[in-house]
Amino acid sequence: MDTGHEHELPTHGHGHGHSHAHGGHTHEDGHDHHTSGRWARLRHGLSELFGGHGHDSADQIDDALEADTAGRRALLISLAGLGLTATLQAIVVVLSGSVALLGDTLHNVADALTAVPLLIAFALARRPATTRFTYGYGRAEDLAGLAVLAMISLSSVLAAWAAIDRLLHPQRIDHLAVVAAAGLAGFVGNEIVARYRIRVGHQIGSAALVADGLHARTDGFTSLAVVLGAAGVALGWRWADPVVGLAITMAILGVLRSAARVVGARLMDAVDPETVAEATRTLLHTDGIETVRELRLRWIGHILRAEADVTVDANLTLTAAHDVAHAAEAHLLRHIRRLSAATIHTSPAHHHAAATAP
Repeated sequence: MDTGHEHELPTHGHGHGHSHAHGGHTHEDGHDHHTSGRWARLRHGLSELFGGHGHDSADQIDDALEADTAGRRALLISLAGLGLTATLQAIVVVLSGSVALLGDTLHNVADALTAVPLLIAFALARRPATTRFTYGYGRAEDLAGLAVLAMISLSSVLAAWAAIDRLLHPQRIDHLAVVAAAGLAGFVGNEIVARYRIRVGHQIGSAALVADGLHARTDGFTSLAVVLGAAGVALGWRWADPVVGLAITMAILGVLRSAARVVGARLMDAVDPETVAEATRTLLHTDGIETVRELRLRWIGHILRAEADVTVDANLTLTAAHDVAHAAEAHLLRHIRRLSAATIHTSPAHHHAAATAP
């Protein structure tokens, strides 16, 4: 006596509801998300960007539509902020000729551009599943994480080339105070963007957005290195500027390693063991379930899916076993953050006992 049951939340559309379908009957409770317009959304995003609105683990975003909206908002606002920062720094590079600031500016430009593939990925994730892509397009977000890694790699190559060229062909640096001010502005801008991206990335479960936030955070510290380079030149150490440029390259390689670990883990379907343990406890607290034979969780973009094989009393009817599976499914969806769908397979307990008998 085996039965499988699946429940999936809708992920697209403005007016949407949770639909429970089993036994040939469908129950829907639709609800619409109303907004106060673009200005209200912009104010909300700016409030989060500048730390005016905090979130804890109980304040996560579980609804797929809201998660997509939050992710796109974080990317657009941070793209504008980093674009402005990079533009101001580029002006100072032209005036001063600082190769350290040039490296930092190139890194900021690359950081801003990483928002583009992520925005495309979030747009693709809103498409419904098809007979070819039966799980939908959420994996596009993980592929965008690879684009983030490529951008970080490119910026490290450009920064290294500029620093080595300046070591071989020294040039005078002017407007040191302005260079230092531009570096300080780069640090502040990047740290604000980093906090915003990482916070939203954790809220919606987006590894790519978290990696992009880590990228921005390292940009901030490399901007402080520009300030050190300007100070060194002011003290008469002409080699300070290109040496700091090389230090920036090393810092970029460091964040590349960190980001690669985050994105690589997601591509390999890595899930927090505590989440697996919590899901197991949730299943075992469901009336009628005796053991959890197997439990698998995987990310599809920033949404989780679960597959579980549980044992129930062998004397249960097919309908009763189906009801147990439905209850287990509902408990998982209620208690596991960012879980959008669960497939529960029930097996008679004596099958499990026979399989494990010596």
